[in-house]
Amino acid sequence: MGENRARRRLAAIVAADVSGYSRLVGEDEESTVARLKTLTRERIDPLVAEHAGRIVKTAGDGILMEFASAVDAIRCMLDLQRAVTAAEAIHPADRRLSFRIGAHVGDIIVDDDDIHGDGVNVAARLEALAEPGGICISATAWDQVRDRIPIQAESLGEKQLKNIARPIEVWRIVVGASAERPALPLPDKPSIAVLPFQNMSGDPEQDYFADGLVEEVVTALSRFHWLFVIARNSSFTYKGEAVDVKRVSRELGVRYVLEGSVRKSGQKVRITGQLIDGTSGTHLWADRFDGTLGDIFDLQDQVTMSVVGAIEPKLTRVEIERARRKPAGSLNAYDLYLRGLFLFYQFTAESMAASLDLFDQAMAADPAFAAAPAMAAYCRQRLVVHGVRAQSPEDEKQTIALAERALAIGKDDATALIYAGSIFGNIGRDQDLAMACVERGLRLNPNAFVGWQNRGWLDLFRGDTEPAISALTHALRLSPFDPLAHSARGGLGVAFFFLGRFEDAVAHLRSAMDENPSYAPAHWFLAAAYAHLERDDEARRMVARLIERQPASRSLRDLAGKLPFKDPIQLELLLGGLRKAGLPEMS
Repeated sequence: MGENRARRRLAAIVAADVSGYSRLVGEDEESTVARLKTLTRERIDPLVAEHAGRIVKTAGDGILMEFASAVDAIRCMLDLQRAVTAAEAIHPADRRLSFRIGAHVGDIIVDDDDIHGDGVNVAARLEALAEPGGICISATAWDQVRDRIPIQAESLGEKQLKNIARPIEVWRIVVGASAERPALPLPDKPSIAVLPFQNMSGDPEQDYFADGLVEEVVTALSRFHWLFVIARNSSFTYKGEAVDVKRVSRELGVRYVLEGSVRKSGQKVRITGQLIDGTSGTHLWADRFDGTLGDIFDLQDQVTMSVVGAIEPKLTRVEIERARRKPAGSLNAYDLYLRGLFLFYQFTAESMAASLDLFDQAMAADPAFAAAPAMAAYCRQRLVVHGVRAQSPEDEKQTIALAERALAIGKDDATALIYAGSIFGNIGRDQDLAMACVERGLRLNPNAFVGWQNRGWLDLFRGDTEPAISALTHALRLSPFDPLAHSARGGLGVAFFFLGRFEDAVAHLRSAMDENPSYAPAHWFLAAAYAHLERDDEARRMVARLIERQPASRSLRDLAGKLPFKDPIQLELLLGGLRKAGLPEMS
């Protein structure tokens, strides 16, 4: 008798079918059948295997699945609904395939590869109660998962199901909505989460591209030490959900949220992105990027560079404004640093002098904050090199000491390395150390605008004009609206000046001066370029402006003493032009 006894086991049973399948087949049989086969092969089969389940059988539009765990079953159901919704989004609403799913945990009879019994019948009846795109489960299944998966569900009460002797309590899972997690406090520094980009193409291959793009953006943002970036695995828990950005902000404990989408048409791809302040819901930035799939990795790199290059300076500006609104008594080291940046970016003698005091306060508040001494040194350099004030040997030592302090405490901080490198190259005249610092900073953060800008200027100091053009052009490609973009444009003007392309030099230098009228190198090189072009009146006017606005650069001797250019021919091209424009030998 034992040999004839039916084999039984406890299992999680899932039944699914396509809502309105008969109508869809009647309207377009070939397309509907083909799409269902594709969905089953490319989406459903892999998901079931991924969640340690098996497909018992299919019949028309119906699928019967078995899982050893209710948790695996429900997770698979949620992923399945999200995957189908994403894949069918490209079709008209009345033509989309949409599954109804039911699940139950109960006893089943095993017959070779098939299963039977009350548990299977309950799952099938629950499926019939589900809405298109919805999931209904029994109370037995709900009890197994309610504390193990962050989902929302509502009780539909007890239902008398067809051919089931006892009433079954039914729960409806709210697809696309997770149960809210506890709110997390915001960290002390700016914080951001990059949500999975939505695949709008209906092409499953684009999921890999979209996910890879997000990973690249997360990695690139993580290289900015002043920014707290949520790890990819945490932000991807929202994949496939229609999320509320404010909820994401609360649950992940971040101020900013970046979201986007990918849409493919033939070989063309359009990527959109938007940056949102999750605490208020305010949209801070939005843009779109177009490319082709000829080299998908190159496209990922281009979009990553564009997105990061756009939002990094935007975040800096937003954070500066936030720090300026805070009461003075509540300022921490980072707030003081941001207030210092606000004054520095006004680029006047008064504002930069005032910013120094704030950078000093930031250093005192947090001696381990490497960016504060780096910016203090850079500000001192700018005041001197740009002719606003003279620098004594003691001042020079203090500036270099600040750069060395930033380097000592910020060996893995790209910002500290890059600004310290600028000091070593300008004030210290140690081009090798300067380049080593900047190159290390760029290895740590290849998307740092100021790194490529400083790299370009160091190349100019060494007489390497073509590499300078390449680095400065890349800097402007990364961040065309950066607060320091005038310095990169001015550097390009200097490069063309040294190449003897004076008309091109004038165009770039005028652009730099339009952005920052107090930018000193634009005055020097414009005056010299005008003189070489025999535009004598413009050259003399520029020299008069230079003498008026840069009291520490009123003579060739004053200027020559602070210029770090190594090539004597290039240096004489500048000084000769200024001499021709009327700048006196001595003040």
